[in-house]
Amino acid sequence: MQFVKVGNVAVLFSKQLPITRSSFNARDYVPLICGHIDAMFASVRKMTTAASPSVVIRIPRRMQERIENIKQVQSKRTNKLPTVKAGRLLIKSKNPQLNQSVGYTLGKFEQPALASKGWKSKEAPGDYFTINSIQSAPPFMVKHEGEDNDTAGHKTFECFHICPELVETLQSLNIIHPTTVQMKTIPKILKRHNILCAAETGSGKTLAYLLPIIHKLQAEKRLEEFTDKERQIQAVVMVPSRELAEQVTSVARSIGQRFGLVVKVVGGGRGVGNIKATFSHSQPDVLVATPGALLKALWKRFVASRLSETVGFTRKAQLVVVGATFPGGVGEILSKVTDLGSMVVIKSQMLHYLMPHVKQTFLRVKGADKILELHQALKKAEQEHKGVLVFCNSASTVNWLGYTLEEMGVCHMRLQGEMPAAMREGIFRNFQRGNVDVLICTDIASRGLDTQRVGFIVNYDFPESHTDYIHRAGRVGRAGGSGGGEVLSFVTHRWDVELVQKIETAARRRTSLPGMESEIKNPSHKTDLTIE
Repeated sequence: MQFVKVGNVAVLFSKQLPITRSSFNARDYVPLICGHIDAMFASVRKMTTAASPSVVIRIPRRMQERIENIKQVQSKRTNKLPTVKAGRLLIKSKNPQLNQSVGYTLGKFEQPALASKGWKSKEAPGDYFTINSIQSAPPFMVKHEGEDNDTAGHKTFECFHICPELVETLQSLNIIHPTTVQMKTIPKILKRHNILCAAETGSGKTLAYLLPIIHKLQAEKRLEEFTDKERQIQAVVMVPSRELAEQVTSVARSIGQRFGLVVKVVGGGRGVGNIKATFSHSQPDVLVATPGALLKALWKRFVASRLSETVGFTRKAQLVVVGATFPGGVGEILSKVTDLGSMVVIKSQMLHYLMPHVKQTFLRVKGADKILELHQALKKAEQEHKGVLVFCNSASTVNWLGYTLEEMGVCHMRLQGEMPAAMREGIFRNFQRGNVDVLICTDIASRGLDTQRVGFIVNYDFPESHTDYIHRAGRVGRAGGSGGGEVLSFVTHRWDVELVQKIETAARRRTSLPGMESEIKNPSHKTDLTIE
């Protein structure tokens, strides 16, 4: 109250000065007021001493607001336009002056005021900002303005003219409406185009390529193509990790079992004997494999396949490449196995963007305080009955953190690449089944794995690249999930701050993450489709 009184007295005193409305200038006015504060205090002190021990000066609210406006003109930050308007906040910072509302749009050449600007200083620990979710549904399931009732979100899988039994199987699994990436990709695969599909995490890419495979294989079985022939591999699905291989195999079996399709899996970390045993009785219709295991099977001639070259004028295999991010050299690699001119490129408009339906918090914290912050976050997630993934950058950190949480009484499981294959097998499956709610892992669990039950992601170690952050954050807010989810990232090291600032800038500008726009280099292609 004392500060308000001083300001009010300053205004009253200034009214005695010869300043007209036409000559009023805030830059001249404020220093004049401040320069006479001591004199005014002396005058007020004399008046109040003679009259009574305390005097209350009542100032109209409009005059108080005028004082605050003058102070804002004098402030360094008032050179920038305010980024807060009425409505929801897009960015919520510990410093309210750095908040940004959903309704505010940065100008093309306007530099955003970052909450993480001073995070390299020693005083930064304890600071934070949050990128709020601004919509409840994933963008790949949202009906956009101007679309008719036949678009994604309203159509069913019957629109692809796949076999009715396959549609019934999907309905029994509560899979009713295709996502936008499925709407664009499935018809092209059914027409035997070579596909390069890039879409955000959790948008339904697995079903986008599995459904056409199963539809074609069941149709061939109906034509009794295999009656007098030994079964051979008709489709190979290659994935980067054993856990993802197990997941894809599980989905393919659940859908293809009705049609008598045989799906087998070979993963890395196993000896040649285990790989041989997979093919000892018969060849599968669909083989799901990691690159290393598939290479061993080919070297030892365990695989008998009808798959031929993907180039040339003879019958050739169809190539489908899908992912949430792509390295810059993907075009060069593909040119070695197929004609780039035959590739149909399907790219989502939200590729490399931060998901608008996922809340993302960044906390600047000292390394010694991370374990306490994590414990508090896990207790909150436990109360909300959320599955939690805790990401670390190394296997040693996973092990150390696991031992520490055990001492704190936190029930969890661990998953990292240095574990023996026998130990790793089934860990993620048990987590998906709900046997445990907390999984501490490396980035091995960030690629492609379906984590519908996960509602909370913790980056205990901040990811080393934009790509890693996108994949980690993409474990929540997936198609078929119950909600958007939340991501909490601990920022400990100075070298993490630059990446955080790039993420914050992209969020404030509503653009894709910098340095990733050119990762998909469109070759000379037949068609280029953008998923809206």
